[in-house]
Amino acid sequence: MKILVCGGAGYIGSHTVKELLDRNYEVIVADNLVTGHKGAVDKRAPLYVGDLKDETFLDKVFTEHTIDAVIDFAAYSLVGESVIEPYKYFENNIGGTLSLLKKMREHGVKYIVFSSTAATYGEPENIPILESDRTNPTNPYGDSKLAVEKILHWFDEAYGIKYAVLRYFNAAGAHHSGTIGEDHKPESHLIPIILQAALGQRSHVGIFGDDYPTEDGSCIRDYIHVTDLADAHVLSLEKTMEENKSRTYNLGNGKGFSVKQVVEAARRVTGIDIPAKIEPRRAGDPSVLIASSDKIIKELGWQPKYYTLEEMISTAWNWHKNHPNGFEE
Repeated sequence: MKILVCGGAGYIGSHTVKELLDRNYEVIVADNLVTGHKGAVDKRAPLYVGDLKDETFLDKVFTEHTIDAVIDFAAYSLVGESVIEPYKYFENNIGGTLSLLKKMREHGVKYIVFSSTAATYGEPENIPILESDRTNPTNPYGDSKLAVEKILHWFDEAYGIKYAVLRYFNAAGAHHSGTIGEDHKPESHLIPIILQAALGQRSHVGIFGDDYPTEDGSCIRDYIHVTDLADAHVLSLEKTMEENKSRTYNLGNGKGFSVKQVVEAARRVTGIDIPAKIEPRRAGDPSVLIASSDKIIKELGWQPKYYTLEEMISTAWNWHKNHPNGFEE
């Protein structure tokens, strides 16, 4: 079976590519390398460099390979940037997937797994967040993902293209082999920022606010290991194809960790007294964001393998200390 992974040179995409290959799927990667890295792509998978909005590029990929299903990670994903540049996010995130769906329909491909986000919920109604909760994004990034979810629903209704939508918060960690990990330029995710401070690449870690209504005053967020995410994408694809049924799932750890807890766990893992400073709150940061994964666990039998912060951070530390400059030579 041949799977096209769009955005397969990115952080979660590259881990999913490796997971698919290890399960003996044939994999084709499409990525424009704007935020992805050629070095992150497993050499067993051919890489097509191009943009999803380029229909000629997509025709080439779908013509040269008989694709059975698609996993779509390709998107811009910086919340703050999306507020400043909403056009960039709507044009890319919606336009790219819409173009992809058009070509899937033309080439008779009936299955897609879509990498969405818990940012589609906005301010949470419940903790932990349930799939049935109201969706009301508070930024263009979340709105762009929710728009694609609605498009997928109508493509299913009209054309029978079945989908799995996966909503998740913070991916963490790196592949156990240490060959691929997290490398963003600039880095915006907490755990790699902490580990950059451990490596002396930053003077300190900024903790944005310590007066939230949480046990230690810092924000609580959901973290899930990137390999567990990859496993969920593959499992969702298999079930969607097997049952010919669309589905939407949250992916999270169900309890969450505070910023201060993440810093302390990183200090324990690295053995380094990582400097941290309290800084002003960031606008729009909710105090607690945690997703419930009960539905995917119950319906698909998904079981995360990494539960503790220490486990997640140790795999990330293994990657960062051996690749201090990321995928750059």
